[in-house]
Amino acid sequence: MQKPLQITYKGIESSPAFDTLIRDRATSLERKHPRITGCRVVVDVPYRGSESAKVPLAVSVEVEIPNRSLVIGKDTQERREMKDDHTAVLNNAFTAVERQLDKIAGRQDQGVKRHESVAANGMIVGLFPEQSYGFIEVDNSPELYFTRNAVIGGDFDALEVGMMVQVTRATSEGPMGPQASSVRPFDKLKTPARDGSARG
Repeated sequence: MQKPLQITYKGIESSPAFDTLIRDRATSLERKHPRITGCRVVVDVPYRGSESAKVPLAVSVEVEIPNRSLVIGKDTQERREMKDDHTAVLNNAFTAVERQLDKIAGRQDQGVKRHESVAANGMIVGLFPEQSYGFIEVDNSPELYFTRNAVIGGDFDALEVGMMVQVTRATSEGPMGPQASSVRPFDKLKTPARDGSARG
């Protein structure tokens, strides 16, 4: 994630053990959906029951992904006899987010299959050099995932966010959904021909 995980407690004391559970679920979610740029988890008491033993617990998970509104999953659980076991309410909230992300990824997969192996112009909107991958925005299409190996000439480290490139969509999906089989920066396209002749 580009932003650190945010955990907020409202009306309830923070819990290091619960923090660990949240971080584990967030890490697992990011592995499955690497395009996530931010995640915020709010743990609160939505209302007070008539009996102190019936204080409910609510968990809200908000996830940010590029070019989308927030993906939100929520769940509320009565704490009558839970003995402070909050894993179910946490898992339900994260599972709700995961289902929505799966649907979004599925729609993007369907979109790219109609444009197989077509070269197009795009702009780099995300780079993750340490993981050797990035994302390219193409008009009227889902963002395309690409790896270091897809860059023509192997100049992945010379790429920058905002740079225009020519991209060819792959016929198969990658680990992060729609992907590019080749990425060629425009400055490579402008290189003169080897024989030195100008073409107009």
